Amino acid sequence: MNKRVLSGSVCGVAVLALLLLGASNGLAQHRAINLNKGSARAPYSQGIVAGNTLYVAGLQGTDASGKLPPGGFAAQTRAVLENIQHVVNAAGFQMKDVVSVNVYLTDIHDFAAMNKIYTGFFPDPKPTRTTVQVAALSNGAVIEISAIAVRPGRVQMLPAGVH
Repeated sequence: MNKRVLSGSVCGVAVLALLLLGASNGLAQHRAINLNKGSARAPYSQGIVAGNTLYVAGLQGTDASGKLPPGGFAAQTRAVLENIQHVVNAAGFQMKDVVSVNVYLTDIHDFAAMNKIYTGFFPDPKPTRTTVQVAALSNGAVIEISAIAVRPGRVQMLPAGVH
């Protein structure tokens, strides 16, 4: 058997073993985070924790009754970022753990105003971010944000020689 093929087979077996070990360790389990804030009544989880990763659904600046705050774009931006922060904290994460953010604006001209408020919620280094303009958002919202956070933790190292 070719050494390169054998090496690939060993790598595949080692990776499969680590994946199975992770699954039996509970790393593959996930739990939902749903607060009495924002869109808690909607048919989705506000956050899902899977291992060391938190996935935050697209949230708006709504309160527990689903109402947007008065005050327009700035008020909605502040409220949605606070809702994201509540989900992040409830999951046992911190805003510094957020590594990726998606921002949906109904008017791309609000980009600079969003940045001014957004900057105060995320410490350096800021998470990666995608910002897009959309035609419309539910509830008449003008902004929606989703996020991914990763909690620093133990890194499983592959044995020496395994790629």
